[in-house]
Amino acid sequence: MAIDTSKKQNNFIARNPGLLLGTAIILSTIIASYTFYQTRSLWDELSVTGSVRTAVVSDTVKWTAVFNRTTKLSALKSGYSKIDSDLVQVKNFLTAKGIKADEIDISPVFMDQVYDYNPATSSGTDKEYVLRQNVEINSKDVTRVTNVAKNTQELIEKGVIFSTTGIEYSYSKLSELRVSLLGSAIQDAQARASKIAESGGKRIGSLRSASSGVVQVLSKNSNEINDYGSYDMSKIEKDIMLTVKASFALK
Repeated sequence: MAIDTSKKQNNFIARNPGLLLGTAIILSTIIASYTFYQTRSLWDELSVTGSVRTAVVSDTVKWTAVFNRTTKLSALKSGYSKIDSDLVQVKNFLTAKGIKADEIDISPVFMDQVYDYNPATSSGTDKEYVLRQNVEINSKDVTRVTNVAKNTQELIEKGVIFSTTGIEYSYSKLSELRVSLLGSAIQDAQARASKIAESGGKRIGSLRSASSGVVQVLSKNSNEINDYGSYDMSKIEKDIMLTVKASFALK
């Protein structure tokens, strides 16, 4: 025999109206308390992002260059003699321009075969090679090295096949600067938080937490920031940018 459960439930509610009303009051109280707690939590703390940007001038330069000679296998000995002579010319040129010997690093001679993919001309046995040596200058004298790198025609005029492959500028005191920038970024965050709080009729209290973002080393007046940080090495003048996320108590 089937039992009419809906009828039994209705009879139970009819016999216990107080229980239903009490349950409703308890649930309403819980919901109201939770809503109040959420509202209070949202206005108990204010999180903002502060930033700071300052200009610096690079104090370290790395200049890389290469000189080379092309020679046949049959004239390899002569090719090595020529590149040895080029090395002397390169060293004399650099030191005459005021670059110190301990700032100059010369690589060993590298030999690369020149491949000829033309069947009409590649059948010969006298292969061709390129002999090359890399030059690296690391210096604190940014202006001097930059000027020398821009004026290497003297070597070209002496028959040295010399060319610049890169020049990079960096700022060696970035770690120390970052510490002072953190304080300035937090001050900026505090000023922003204060303005936001005032608009809501509140005041900010003590700093509760702060976390630093990545450092951005940008070329001057650039805004090409990266989520993982950036470090421009192409320009002497740079901008250092740092952000901080800070949370303040509200009162």
